[in-house]
Amino acid sequence: MYNTLTVEIQSVVFLNEDNGYTILRGRSKEEPGTLTLVGTMGRLTPGETVEVSGEWKTHPKFGRQLEVASFTQARPATENGVIKFLASSAIKGIGPAIAERMVEQFGVEVLDVLDTEPEKLIKIRGISKSKLVDIVESWNKQREVKNLIIFLHSHEVPPTYAGKIFHLYGAQSVRKLEENPYELTYHIRGVGFRTADTMALKLGFPSDCHQRIEAAIVYTLFTTSERQGHLFLPKAKLLDEVARMLDGVAFERIETGLEALAEIKRVQIEPAEPDAAEGSEPVYLWHHYRYERESASRLYELASHPRPVSKAKIEIALPEVEQRLGFILSQEQREAVFEACVNKAFIITGGPGTGKTTITRAVVGTLKELGLKVKLAAPTGRAAKRMSEATGEPAQTIHRLLQFAPDGGFQYNEEKKLRTQVLVVDEASMLDAQLFLSVLRALPLTCRLVLVGDVNQLPSVGPGNVLGDLLNSGAIASARLTHIFRQAQESFIVVNAHRINAGQLPRQSPYQPPQADFFWVNQDDPERVRDIIVETVCERIPQRYGLDPMRQVQVLTPMHKGEVGTQELNKVLQERLNPRPAMARNVEIRRGNLLLRVGDRVLQLRNNYDKEVFNGDLGWVEEVDSEAGEVAVDFEGNLVHYETSELDDLTLAYAVSVHKSQGSEYPAIVVPVVTQHFIMLQRNLIYTALTRARDLAVIVGSERAMTIGLKNTTAGRRYTRLAPRIAEAFETRSDK
Repeated sequence: MYNTLTVEIQSVVFLNEDNGYTILRGRSKEEPGTLTLVGTMGRLTPGETVEVSGEWKTHPKFGRQLEVASFTQARPATENGVIKFLASSAIKGIGPAIAERMVEQFGVEVLDVLDTEPEKLIKIRGISKSKLVDIVESWNKQREVKNLIIFLHSHEVPPTYAGKIFHLYGAQSVRKLEENPYELTYHIRGVGFRTADTMALKLGFPSDCHQRIEAAIVYTLFTTSERQGHLFLPKAKLLDEVARMLDGVAFERIETGLEALAEIKRVQIEPAEPDAAEGSEPVYLWHHYRYERESASRLYELASHPRPVSKAKIEIALPEVEQRLGFILSQEQREAVFEACVNKAFIITGGPGTGKTTITRAVVGTLKELGLKVKLAAPTGRAAKRMSEATGEPAQTIHRLLQFAPDGGFQYNEEKKLRTQVLVVDEASMLDAQLFLSVLRALPLTCRLVLVGDVNQLPSVGPGNVLGDLLNSGAIASARLTHIFRQAQESFIVVNAHRINAGQLPRQSPYQPPQADFFWVNQDDPERVRDIIVETVCERIPQRYGLDPMRQVQVLTPMHKGEVGTQELNKVLQERLNPRPAMARNVEIRRGNLLLRVGDRVLQLRNNYDKEVFNGDLGWVEEVDSEAGEVAVDFEGNLVHYETSELDDLTLAYAVSVHKSQGSEYPAIVVPVVTQHFIMLQRNLIYTALTRARDLAVIVGSERAMTIGLKNTTAGRRYTRLAPRIAEAFETRSDK
């Protein structure tokens, strides 16, 4: 039940400038004592009066507070209220003394003077012409933001994005929303079609208007790229999906909307392949189309630009490198190293135990022996750290190498090239289309590019299938490593990874702990699987292998929901491994469904270049100050501080998704494989999970679920045309 109150604001406790979320203290004639109001109300100022409507809730720590659903603003009614409002620092250029003079001169009507005749304020001592400009500008901006928030409230639209909308449109915000709220989906990250559609329909836009149809098409292309990694959709599939989403809108109207988007270059419709079925024309978002075309072109220019390396010198340098590194290469490895040094662009791919790391070390050593400047990089911080440990050479993330810029681009780009003669990129299966193009843009044509990765792993989280497409193009020289070395054959992690990749069920290790490195516990009941996982992580592995369950054992799971999804497993593992100490204070903090305690293992969900912490980084909560709303997390020596509003960037990491584990390696992993996860069960997902283990892997699941996953080799396939574009670029240009 909603309560409506008239409240005079006394103080602002908290304001999130990005989304307008506010915590206020105030007084009302309808309720005794000081009231707490929370909700999206933007910048309100002590002295102002608001009429609010909302529900009373009891916060476990802060007590009774009103969650504001809507509000209207009234001017301060008393001279004292006006002075308090003007002097609150909300309006640039007005302090307490000037506020008192303004009210003394004009009374409570001074706010009307600010609105309609601000030039009269020049009479006030302390207000110069230049200061008056600042005052009027600040007053207008504050008023316009509040008008926008009230406009959103009045149309029953959550004003969460009011700050971003105002930043985009400024004083024109309300007018722009009335003209076409769907434009927000193109310009503001986080405002999806559903949010804009709710707003538009409440504003009276027809359900079959062209703005709605066009936004739905773009939204469908965008979400399939974000969620499924596609760079395009076949035309018929796209139109069918949009028609289902816009139930009741004529199919012809949707086709017309697609043509209109193509005319204004928001989408690109490509010709279908010869003899392809009707409706198979690829439809791209324009920037995805550019990624493919530009990547193919730049890759050809790089690979074909002459920069020979003496083969004779390689033959001399290679034995010296072998002696220095302390190993002898096999014939397959020697050929791979030789070709990697000779070719301008080269790919090294293979499964665990096939010697990718050995070859990478030899390639780097040989090229450095020849006097070339070599840089090493990987898509994630953990992958870069592993690369550095494996090669003995410094490695960094691609984002740090290219120097990520605040505008979302990179400081090293087509205008400013990297100063290097060789770039070696590990975990290349994680490269998405945009990041790969950014690398190509930053490389001078004289540079050599060596990509190292396992093409059988899951493709990148972002759209595209770069490593697979490069290999499938047949245009880039490569070494596909298949021989498993003798020492690797002794590991059942390695043996079973190759069996899974071949579509065969894994074998149980014949050894006992601590010699055994692979176990398969046959169980399919989700609740029982959950209990076995908890017991395995918290008791069996620590007792039999001496591993620390907090830092050395990682649960990997295909999904987020369900009894053995990340959400449930993190909850139960947190309670077992890091329960709240009895009578302890100030050791935990809550943000929505996220509860963090000192000692918890957490995962960073987004790149944050200011804090130097990146998507996929693992850390441990070092400090919690629940009263100040602050958390400190140790990311392997980098102590990062978070305010409460920034905790959405973190999640518990006792259990993480297989996708989030890419590029990482853990001493021990535990993986549920159950029929409940049949939607996500794929051969490359199970393979990727198993290859994250260094010393021990435990699979808990049924043979039926495993068989479902091993047979599923098509569900994760992505719509891309990078491979034929590369092949065409090399064939067409080499003929000239």
